[in-house]
Amino acid sequence: MTEPSPWATPDTQTVIEPARPADVSPAEPLRGGPGGPARVAPGYASGRVGRPGTPPVVPPPDLPEYGRGGDDDDPVRRNTRIMKWLGGGAVAIVAIGLVVILVSVMTNNATTPGGLFNRRADAPSDTRPELARRCPPPSIPPDNPHQGGEEVPPGPRTSDSESGISYKEYGSPWRPLAENWRDQGELKITYRIGQDFVTEPNYDGNGRDYHATILSGHVPAAVNDGMVLDLHCVGDQIAADVRVSFYPEGNQLENLGAKDLTLGGRPARLLKFRLHFDQPGLRAKSELVSIALVDLGKPEAAILYVSIPDTHRQWDYVADEAPESIRPV
Repeated sequence: MTEPSPWATPDTQTVIEPARPADVSPAEPLRGGPGGPARVAPGYASGRVGRPGTPPVVPPPDLPEYGRGGDDDDPVRRNTRIMKWLGGGAVAIVAIGLVVILVSVMTNNATTPGGLFNRRADAPSDTRPELARRCPPPSIPPDNPHQGGEEVPPGPRTSDSESGISYKEYGSPWRPLAENWRDQGELKITYRIGQDFVTEPNYDGNGRDYHATILSGHVPAAVNDGMVLDLHCVGDQIAADVRVSFYPEGNQLENLGAKDLTLGGRPARLLKFRLHFDQPGLRAKSELVSIALVDLGKPEAAILYVSIPDTHRQWDYVADEAPESIRPV
């Protein structure tokens, strides 16, 4: 006879009791008693079978993993934090600026020349010619009753079209100017046309010659269409420049007169003086000088500069005659 299979009896229930933990007293039942529900030992989950002494499996806490979670991976929180930093920095900068301004005002701007709020903007650079800066045109133009042209005197003439004038030309020993003469004064005038002759050759032993001269040049005196010049100021500046440029240091000026006049029908000013000096190796001890300044109605003034050393006084008359012969060209 074949024994029936234990699985063939549907009403049979097999109960497997879990192992008794070491810390549970044998006297304590693992079930709730007759007819009561089965009680699971502490630390064991239903449906699990463990060995005595094995601790329960507890899942790890839900911690954020690297690259997941946290403020750095939350764009809203990150942007909020950055905005707080920027806002705090801006507030600090504004506060520092207000403190600096307050301290400056309370100390009467002692550390700021001209005052923090009283400082004026720097004036634009003055681009006017040197003569226009030193001798600005007069506020009231002078009366110039003689504006017509005058007849050109007969005879040979030196013409300086660059300066805008012509004047009498003299014979030997006078000769046409061979090289430019440039003063070293404030106006830096270059005389390119004229006549001269040597009065003392190699006077210093170094090949330098001393000359009598008749030189013409021009100097920018106004700006754009400015046509009125302060002839008094301009003449004084030119006289100062020739003294420091062409004569020994420490020369003394003997004023022989200055006057306003017309030359060739144009307003002019004539200065005449004698310079006294003592230069080793030089026989001349003084020199007669005349400077004629002519307003030609242009932004440039024409100049005629005549110098005669006292070793050749027979030519002193040229200091008057040459300026009087000036005519516009």
